[in-house]
Amino acid sequence: MKKHVTKGYLFGLGLAAVCMVYASLPLIKARPVEAQTSQSSVKVRKPVETQTPQTSAVFDSQGRMKLPTGFRKWVFVGAPLTPEGLNNGKYNCDAAGKNCTRSNFPEYHHVYIEQKNVDVYLKTGDFPEGTVIVKELTRVLDPAFPDGSRTEPSGRGYFNGEYNGIDVSIKDSKKYANTNGWGFYTFGHHPMPYNETSEERPISECAGCHIANVAKTDMTYIQFYPLLRDKKGY
Repeated sequence: MKKHVTKGYLFGLGLAAVCMVYASLPLIKARPVEAQTSQSSVKVRKPVETQTPQTSAVFDSQGRMKLPTGFRKWVFVGAPLTPEGLNNGKYNCDAAGKNCTRSNFPEYHHVYIEQKNVDVYLKTGDFPEGTVIVKELTRVLDPAFPDGSRTEPSGRGYFNGEYNGIDVSIKDSKKYANTNGWGFYTFGHHPMPYNETSEERPISECAGCHIANVAKTDMTYIQFYPLLRDKKGY
């Protein structure tokens, strides 16, 4: 009798277990589908939108370029030098025709370009649309000789003095079609503070010289900048 009761009891437990398994089958089947759906949603990637060329240049409502900022963090590509002591011209005079400089760009020309645009130039030989090139001038430090040089522990030569002006060029082939795709601006050739805004400069003042001398090198004096000229990398 005990054996029959035990077998009946065990049979009942087994039947209950089978029923529970069958009852849970819909949930078991559904879970992998849900997990797969969740994983698929994570893997789906939206198409990357094509971006238009960007520029760091900022213009006001009247179309004047604003004084650039942060450019000293960019790639420093070179520093041509035109000392006052080696020139005898008459430039940058005030309204009364006085306080002129003997060189047009006195005296060091520190040139900065954003790295992303330098990278493109090193690969292609041309700057991308929107490229901004900043040339910041500095005077030579306290000339001690007629040629503007001085003697320091490293020897006689020229050393950087105070900041003395900013010129900017920007590439936009449509906007500046009349000047080979580049626009030119200046914020003064004088000590800080610089002018806050600049209108595009006349062809005779800036672009004309570039067109006559460096039209074949993307309107830029590449020959003065070893990084760009020799393309040896950083």
